[in-house]
Amino acid sequence: MERKVRVRFAPSPTGPLHIGGVRTALYNYLFARQNGGSMILRIEDTDSQRFVPGAEEYINESLNWLGIGIDEGVREGGNYGPYKQSERREIYKQYVDQLLNDGKAYIAFDTPEELNAARETHPNFQYDASTRNSMRNSLVMPADEVNALIESGAQYVVRFLIEPNQDIVVNDLIRGEVIINSSILDDKVLYKSADNLPTYHMANIVDDHLMEVSHVIRGEEWLPSAPLHVLLYKALGWEDTMPQFVHLPLLLKPVGNGKLSKRDGDKLGFPVFPLEWHDPKSGEISSGYREKGYLPEAVVNFLALLGWNPGDDTEMMSMDELIAKFSFAHCSKSGAKFDYQKGIWFNHEYLIKMDDMDLAQLFMPVLAEQGYADVDINYVAKAVGMVKGRINFVRDLWEQGDFFFKAPTEYAEKDVKKRWKEDTPALMEELITVIEGIDDMTSANAEKIVMDWIASKEYHLGAVMNAFRLAVVGACRGPHMFDITELMPKSEVIARVRRAIDTINK
Repeated sequence: MERKVRVRFAPSPTGPLHIGGVRTALYNYLFARQNGGSMILRIEDTDSQRFVPGAEEYINESLNWLGIGIDEGVREGGNYGPYKQSERREIYKQYVDQLLNDGKAYIAFDTPEELNAARETHPNFQYDASTRNSMRNSLVMPADEVNALIESGAQYVVRFLIEPNQDIVVNDLIRGEVIINSSILDDKVLYKSADNLPTYHMANIVDDHLMEVSHVIRGEEWLPSAPLHVLLYKALGWEDTMPQFVHLPLLLKPVGNGKLSKRDGDKLGFPVFPLEWHDPKSGEISSGYREKGYLPEAVVNFLALLGWNPGDDTEMMSMDELIAKFSFAHCSKSGAKFDYQKGIWFNHEYLIKMDDMDLAQLFMPVLAEQGYADVDINYVAKAVGMVKGRINFVRDLWEQGDFFFKAPTEYAEKDVKKRWKEDTPALMEELITVIEGIDDMTSANAEKIVMDWIASKEYHLGAVMNAFRLAVVGACRGPHMFDITELMPKSEVIARVRRAIDTINK
């Protein structure tokens, strides 16, 4: 019988969620939804020394903002909990004991000083079949001495006993069959008595098995640990329930070589975290995609295409479309360059597609900051609809359309020099008279009347219209001039032209 698809995203609450982790969560979610499966959020907090307050809440809020739905987790509950590893101590201990009783793991008492001494004595030292018999562990120490040390409260670790010269086969849905010899692996620590918690490797395997995870989808950086996990599944007698491994390509620096880091974002001016992060220890504030003005749909679309393609040239895809098209067959084996400029492009495209009223709602907080909180939302919607094609972020709407809300008090110097001539004030006085006589200020009607007037007077079109724009907008920029004047009250248009006549070159 085919297993039900159950995937898990298992971050550690050691700081903000990196954008690479977000992509891993997204791919898990897409695969689960496509196959009618479940998405688990498991908090791997066994490293108590690195725990950061607020990190778990940050993870949940990030996934929620992006629309990556969780079926089971600390907040959602479920039949396989607890979903936080620090609450599963007793569960792990019984499987650590099983490995010890079966002779597949052993207890080691080596102190940090002793381990450092071994590393200095033996170049490229690793704790394995070639060195374990010269160390302080239960493989070489009498049983009564081991028991006495444990009873005395001496700190110890439990190490996995790896037999050398075994070929370990890892079947990966992206990379195919990967074969690694066990001799390159060390006897990994599975459990530490200091905090009565397992390490990542042990907890990870136990949780994946007990939570019936069918596919482990994670970053390429975890590929070296896959052989160890295969051996642990076999040692615990769970070979038949081993999940299918999927190791995703790395996210690479936009420029140069290597894995994407926060430093790259700081240097080039883009976020590497989904939300703004306030470090509780240092007080440092790191930028986030949400606070920078990215739409969650744009971030999801952008991330989905970093290391995967739909098999055709389609770029703009909703979450539902991504779910329908997603396949590991179209995932790359090599790393994906983090083209942050493409992320900006996606945001631009999604803003253009957005309903004007919805975009106006997003723009209202920016207007409030500028002192225009009480502007009618319908007016705002029409204004943003005219300029949204020029923006990459919601905040750009102010730069592109501030003249809809405030009359110019200064005029662009270069435009004044080029467009405001000696005879311009007289032309503008005539234009005011024309505008005062227009009852229907809709764009097409006002444009026809003004154009007919210009033609009848044989005035130069540019001389009139560029000065008109300068007077109303404050610079020679903006959308179609008569679309602007249709939206503004006629009295406001006239007042602005009069102010320009009275102000420019005076």
